[in-house]
Amino acid sequence: MIDHGHSPQEVSDRIGAPPGRGVLRDVIYGAIDGSVTTFAIVAGVAGAGLSPFVIVALGLANVLADGFSMAAGNYSGTKAELDNLKRLRRVEERHIQTFPEGERREAREILRLKGLSGPVLEAATDAICADREAWINLMMEGEYGASPVDPEPMRAAIATFAAFLLAGLVPLLPFLLGLEAAFSLSVWLTLAVFFAIGAFKSHWSLTPWWRSGAETLAIGGAAAALAYGVGSLFQL
Repeated sequence: MIDHGHSPQEVSDRIGAPPGRGVLRDVIYGAIDGSVTTFAIVAGVAGAGLSPFVIVALGLANVLADGFSMAAGNYSGTKAELDNLKRLRRVEERHIQTFPEGERREAREILRLKGLSGPVLEAATDAICADREAWINLMMEGEYGASPVDPEPMRAAIATFAAFLLAGLVPLLPFLLGLEAAFSLSVWLTLAVFFAIGAFKSHWSLTPWWRSGAETLAIGGAAAALAYGVGSLFQL
């Protein structure tokens, strides 16, 4: 559990500058996909009986190309989300300018659903609607469910690419180092990464670390087994 202070200054600082959603989703997404897709290539090529050089070449190409593609896709998706939030803010600005009474009724309803009633509800509605920026923020949250902190496309893209790169290189390490029984080592290292990713993300959930690790291990292991099975069909 995350503890934080409740002094007047701590409360003011924390509520005044909320951290937003952070990069947890982007890191977990990138790491899982990086390890799964890269090992899928390793397993598929190894299943086909091709040389370690081919495994390294295709694996590195996947880590760089697919990692960049995922980062670019996450950037574009997050940018689209940000653009949509800006559009909705413009809509609310125009509605407040054009239909102030209707927007005031919406603000009052949002506050009523938060538990206010009677004179307190009317006073809160008057106070919110007297501050244009606070009014817009209330409408964004209450009408569209928007977070008070805008997403950051570039930060999301960098987090995704870095996580993909780090996790995606693990299945290739035994081949890059020229170790004996490289494929067996790659299997165990990748399975360990799957479990570690799951255990890591349990820090932000109510799921026990071992269950979260086992769940991610099962998902990644299934993808790897499928890739190896398909590759075995084309064994030379």
